[in-house]
Amino acid sequence: MTYYELYVSQSNVFSGFQTAFEKANYVVVGIPFDATSTFRAAARFAPNAIREASLNIETYSFHSEIDVEDLAVHDLGDLHVSADIEETLRRAKLVVQDLLKAGKTPVILGGEHTVTLGCFQGLGSRTSETAVVSLDAHLDLRDEYLGLKTSHTTFMRRLNEQAKPAKIIEIGTRAVCRQELEYADEADVKFFTTSEIRKLGTQRVIKKVESEVEDFSNVYLTVDMDVLDPAYAPAVQNPEPGGLDMHTVLEVLHGICRKNIVALDLVEVAPGYDFGVTAAVAAKILFETLCCMEKTRRKA
Repeated sequence: MTYYELYVSQSNVFSGFQTAFEKANYVVVGIPFDATSTFRAAARFAPNAIREASLNIETYSFHSEIDVEDLAVHDLGDLHVSADIEETLRRAKLVVQDLLKAGKTPVILGGEHTVTLGCFQGLGSRTSETAVVSLDAHLDLRDEYLGLKTSHTTFMRRLNEQAKPAKIIEIGTRAVCRQELEYADEADVKFFTTSEIRKLGTQRVIKKVESEVEDFSNVYLTVDMDVLDPAYAPAVQNPEPGGLDMHTVLEVLHGICRKNIVALDLVEVAPGYDFGVTAAVAAKILFETLCCMEKTRRKA
């Protein structure tokens, strides 16, 4: 018996179209965990809110000319999380590890951003040849916050120290502390601020990101919904004004998806702080990203 059978329970089906696990290319897993949240603690409700939203938006991507209905997607349900951070991360790691062994692309619905640490560790020996590309308002490079060494504010630093990815690139940055800037410089973590994206233009930033990851076999893609301005995604755990608009985020994702995406997560939706808008935006981002990934897969 595999870890994903032990630690995952079935719930609503993402997109409404379910392919048998054996035939699926993409496998969706929810991680309803928000134990370290420091502002709005509601991301544990996000996986099913995103699933529900995904049942009520259209599935065709004009950009990729692919329909989500034609993708081989299987939704496993939600991970059985623990109140213990390290135990939840261990379970996430084992599930991702099993899915990759089965030849599937994991699609993770968070949950708070800390879950990325466990999921990325599930890549095992592939971490050293995998670049992490993160769309996020925050760098999440603190060494400690409120007495915690592992949390949604520190996970990217822990990921860099423990899993040792080939490269970390963060996009949409606009909320940092001095300690994070010092660590980013020391650890060669590349980031693009929202003001830089507006000044350079999206396509130039995409080219810069592509040049940063061109020497690496894989990309792990993580999308924190607070990368969007609160006008577009108000229901997130740590909203930060001055963010990107939806069109820019999709342009960036379309550019990144020209690379091999080994795994994908989307995190930090906090349902209940709006009337379903943010969950619908999250579902749309996932639809567009999966269709773009599929287009790249078919060309390979």
